[in-house]
Amino acid sequence: MDESTPILNTVNEDNDINNDNNNINQNKSNDVMEGCKECVKAVPWTLIGVIFAIATTLTIVFSSPTKMVINETKKQTFFSDNNKSILKRVPLGPYQLIERQDSKTFFNYYEFYDGPDSLGSAGRNVYVSRNTAMKLGLTDPISKKDDEHNDDDGEEEEFVYIHSTPPEGGNGGLRSSVRLEGKRRFNRGLFILDLRHMPAGCGVWPAFWLTDEANWPDNGEIDIVEGINYQSVAKTALHTSDKCDMYSHVPYWVKTGTWEWSTGIPNTYSGEADYKTVKESDNCWEKASHQWYNQGCVGVSDQEGTLGVPLNKAGGGVFALELDPANGYIRSWVFTPHDTTPQNILDAIRTSTQKPKERIEPKVDEWGLPYAYFRIGEGSGCTANHFKRMRIVFNLAFCGTVAGNRYFRDCPKDITSMFNVSNDAVASCNAYMDSNPMEVEDEAYWKIKGLYVYERELIDQKEEEQEQQQEEEMP
Repeated sequence: MDESTPILNTVNEDNDINNDNNNINQNKSNDVMEGCKECVKAVPWTLIGVIFAIATTLTIVFSSPTKMVINETKKQTFFSDNNKSILKRVPLGPYQLIERQDSKTFFNYYEFYDGPDSLGSAGRNVYVSRNTAMKLGLTDPISKKDDEHNDDDGEEEEFVYIHSTPPEGGNGGLRSSVRLEGKRRFNRGLFILDLRHMPAGCGVWPAFWLTDEANWPDNGEIDIVEGINYQSVAKTALHTSDKCDMYSHVPYWVKTGTWEWSTGIPNTYSGEADYKTVKESDNCWEKASHQWYNQGCVGVSDQEGTLGVPLNKAGGGVFALELDPANGYIRSWVFTPHDTTPQNILDAIRTSTQKPKERIEPKVDEWGLPYAYFRIGEGSGCTANHFKRMRIVFNLAFCGTVAGNRYFRDCPKDITSMFNVSNDAVASCNAYMDSNPMEVEDEAYWKIKGLYVYERELIDQKEEEQEQQQEEEMP
């Protein structure tokens, strides 16, 4: 397979393109029918009688109790034995590789967003086009010896680097940065990121996530890796529309991590911080009560050093997120340093360049418990359609509504005392960023070995078997 060509998705169940094609075909059919109205007037009555006789004969033949299977491609439903049993095409088979994003192919899978950061994030940066990013050296596939993962044999590995640069003329004092938006949409999938270094430091706000920003929050958002200043513990956050609540649906024994806690939320009427109310952040709705606005439901790793500076010192790690609505959950893992990664994941990555029959399938049940677990679908407090048509996003932002607002809480005192603009956290963070600190130059970059995306194979399953399986898998 040509290394520069993205792997085609043979099992993606997104029907939007098919729907567009169906609409075109329907218009063609309507034109044909209009023409046929004129044709019927010219057909002799004897010929109509012959056609009627043939149709009657076919009806008699096919109304026999012979077993038949009708395939409705769009609905992916199968009827057999006079509709006594129903088969459905469901994504419950083994995982199949659909995208292998390495140094040779990585940027082929993305569009470069060109413009200012969103109002909701309001980062101290501007995102640039692919051509500009290449000219500025912000996106580099580089071959380099990785001392953390190679013996002293001089062997080189290839990585993807994503950087930023200080303000230049015409940027209004904003750093030039990169936001990559995936070309493919996902309703499900397994996403494995082999990460060797992530952006970290005061005012630094990188993220690897899934979203449909044009239909946010209705189609959901999943933050897989999100660094904020010097935070050092991995988290997975879900942001949705109303009626997506994890409360009482996720038992403690299905995960190793905890929920993030919420307190100090300003009182609606007085505006005073309420520290008497302490609540687990297990409601994914952006406007959930007793949670910070758009905090979402946040699963937190039980291991320190799984994010930011300590992650980088350990040589990075492997992050995995499973979006599996057919089985009724979203799950997250992080493994750092790399020698703690399950052998099955290492084998899946190693064989990803081989022919399909020679690849090792990711088997999530061999990885141990995830640190984050979110129940979705039937029997939960969050229907699966809260997460649909999402695409992969990598971006590198600075300060803004999150890292900026946490500036005084997270950044060292020698920085916050030197850059303090009237005790305004965001303005102070911006002032620090405008000084072009050396830490940002040295530490605020992505170093990615590869991203590997899988989807479960569609298989036939009787409807009653599917219901039984879902009942058995409910925690």
